[in-house]
Amino acid sequence: MVVVSNRGPLSFTIDDEGGLIARRGAGGLVSSLAPLVRGTGATWMAAAISDGDRAAAGGGVIEAEGFRFRSLAIDPDVYRMAYDVISNGTLWFLHHGLFDLPRRPRIDRRWREAWDAYRHVNHVFARALIDEAPEGATVLVQDYHLALVGTWLAQQRRDLRAVHFTHIPFCGPNALRLLPTDAAEELLVGMASHASCGFHARRWADNYVSCCREVLGLEPSTFVSPLAPDHDDIAAVSDSAACTDEMAWLDGKLGGRKLILRVDRIELSKNLLRGFHAFDDLLQTRPEWRGQVVFGALVYPSREGLVEYLSYRQEVEGLARLVNERWGTADWTPILLDMSDNFPRSVAALKRYDVLLVNPVRDGLNLVAKEGPLLNTNDGVLALSREAGAWEELAPAALEVNPFDVAGTADVLAVALAMSAEERADRAIALRKLVEMRTPRDWFDEQLSAARAER
Repeated sequence: MVVVSNRGPLSFTIDDEGGLIARRGAGGLVSSLAPLVRGTGATWMAAAISDGDRAAAGGGVIEAEGFRFRSLAIDPDVYRMAYDVISNGTLWFLHHGLFDLPRRPRIDRRWREAWDAYRHVNHVFARALIDEAPEGATVLVQDYHLALVGTWLAQQRRDLRAVHFTHIPFCGPNALRLLPTDAAEELLVGMASHASCGFHARRWADNYVSCCREVLGLEPSTFVSPLAPDHDDIAAVSDSAACTDEMAWLDGKLGGRKLILRVDRIELSKNLLRGFHAFDDLLQTRPEWRGQVVFGALVYPSREGLVEYLSYRQEVEGLARLVNERWGTADWTPILLDMSDNFPRSVAALKRYDVLLVNPVRDGLNLVAKEGPLLNTNDGVLALSREAGAWEELAPAALEVNPFDVAGTADVLAVALAMSAEERADRAIALRKLVEMRTPRDWFDEQLSAARAER
């Protein structure tokens, strides 16, 4: 088996003597996949991102921390063009519906150079697989950064059984028309060249199939396999001394008040601003909650190499400050904005919340919506965007949020805060049962099954 992803399970630094030091890689995908791959003998291929990674790439396959890891050296300038302009600046915006259409996308000469770079990065991965993958190997290609890999595998290594899994949403045909026709065709052909393509929700799979029908005139094989949290991993953090300390810190901040919580990256698709506006509306229209509830926003910066994200962070900070100035008192700060990226603190808050607000504009899945019900000990209510992939699974026990409806979101928060103890308990039990129906192993095994299905 070979796992292929943009980021790998290990990252490397160079010590003072020029030696390589391996550390666990960052990112949600690595956290979910690493425990399933470690110790299996599978090879994991990923891009060399840091100087240490590029040094490691020269050594071929490295065995460390239970992994057989192959770091692929790519020219840094080419990689940045592919990653910043296409993966993050185009495909992420396209599939999440984030483009400000009067201004973006702008398909200019620089964009075309970036698309060539994206193709080159994908070809580097494909070439490594073509040259190194064992005969008949199962190949699990992860996410939108590597949508074109299947094209070359289908041409030169038909013995490989490769699947592609997309962890973000997939847009419909109308949105796909924002891409140049040749780029859209290349993207869809690359994905359809795999044995099958997986998604976290049926809606995203259906969108992909619709795009293939309209653009390519074919119906590709797909499967739906929602990822689940790693129960044991987050339970270990929950039971840690660090989490206990953070719970004490949080209790000191709350002073016995109710907690509306969000745990997110500062990311355009996560819809932080409308969440703050909804809380402002709640305090305006339900004065009984003034001084009685804190909105805890445990959020951390993301993609600050893109100007849109730097600007968004400034808006988030400014709006939180404005709400606090409007409603705050000497002993009550309405919005607790914490950008420290403190995972034990996030886990402590997930154990404590009264209402968990997950209101993305669009989301491939959203693991926080599942982690919260697993961790929460307070019969907390989940207010969940219908645009999150997790909505398909959790709708029976969550409160529905239209992420664009600020007044409606405020109404949902009011309902959640005033909900009876009996209904809170019933919903919390139902949510936990829904989340516990799956584990990361189910998601992993379903990819293997899709790869090995008869073609």
